[in-house]
Amino acid sequence: MQVNVLGAERRRRWSYDEKVRLVEETLQAGETVCGVARRHGVAHSLLFTWRRQARQGRLGGDAAPALVPVEITPVAAPISNGVPQPPSSPPAQRARAGIIEIELGGCRVRVDRDVDVEALQRVLELLRRR
Repeated sequence: MQVNVLGAERRRRWSYDEKVRLVEETLQAGETVCGVARRHGVAHSLLFTWRRQARQGRLGGDAAPALVPVEITPVAAPISNGVPQPPSSPPAQRARAGIIEIELGGCRVRVDRDVDVEALQRVLELLRRR
């Protein structure tokens, strides 16, 4: 009888390239998902999930960002003595005018117009890889 004592297993992180390679391997003629999973030590259910995500364009990686529908509503300017007045906004709204909210990978990032672009790019890249 052989007994192996193993340490606590950690979850393996699969890169986008590894996922794509394994999904493509399952699509080769004569290959099965279970066979590919067994050879690479991956749960077959995980491979099926990656295949579904790839079909839906949600596998992750450097895919093009999704576009969000935007609706712009014109604001009517108040008229006083026949002269249009610029719309007034409360000070709190003026201060928040430069806030951009980005939702990516289930996380929300809020930045103002003075954000360091390089730092923001690094943060978004890390979120994209999650």
